[in-house]
Amino acid sequence: MVSFRAWRRRRILRRQAIDEALWRAVLQDLAMLDGLELSELQRLRDLALLFLHEKSLEPVGTVELSPYQRVSIAVQACLPLLNLGLDWLDGWVSVIIYPDEFVPEREWVDEAGVVHTVAEPLTGEAWLHGPLILSWPDVAAGGRRDGYNVVIHELAHKLDGLTGDTNGMPPLHRGMDPAAWTAAFAEAFAALEGSTLEEEPLLFDDYAAESPAEFFAVACELFFELPEELVVAYPAVYHQLRLFFRQDPAARLPSPGG
Repeated sequence: MVSFRAWRRRRILRRQAIDEALWRAVLQDLAMLDGLELSELQRLRDLALLFLHEKSLEPVGTVELSPYQRVSIAVQACLPLLNLGLDWLDGWVSVIIYPDEFVPEREWVDEAGVVHTVAEPLTGEAWLHGPLILSWPDVAAGGRRDGYNVVIHELAHKLDGLTGDTNGMPPLHRGMDPAAWTAAFAEAFAALEGSTLEEEPLLFDDYAAESPAEFFAVACELFFELPEELVVAYPAVYHQLRLFFRQDPAARLPSPGG
């Protein structure tokens, strides 16, 4: 029996489409999509259209989202889902877009019971059971194949949180070995924690060393933006992400000198 959701999605895809000129403009600006086959691009286009129907993109302040901006956000969010599907994004609806970094206030209690308030500027945030929050200038900087992509980073937190907690291990597929995942990420995380400024530049930035959850999110950025570097520097991490996302971005790139 076909579910109502499946019927509705097919109906949307039959009756609507992302404008061709708009689609090509977005593709031109997202270098991380280079190497995708035509069938993959069509599937990504369909996912982006459905994403725009199922999620509510909500601008804040001076942001006025153009069709281009909406499609760019949707495409970047859907690339990790290319072989997973939109059902992995169930349980939340809102994508909130700020005109720049935003500064939420948070309270924490120290060991003496004293309450502290902290305000720290952020480029993105993913609430466990709530919205995805993004800074548009940082969204616009995504896809350049420089290792930075706030949409993929925050989406990774959403996938990570599907287990009920963000700990650097999303729900693994049947056949994946949790011990192999843990070993790959724990070894790489420990190496990053033990690095020093005197060493040659590392692929992961310091932010990735804050927690296993942040390490996973940054690893996802690198997997899609700089796969050729990640597979060389951290082959075990790359292998686990390839199994999880069911994609091999490094294989899409032309061979050196080719």
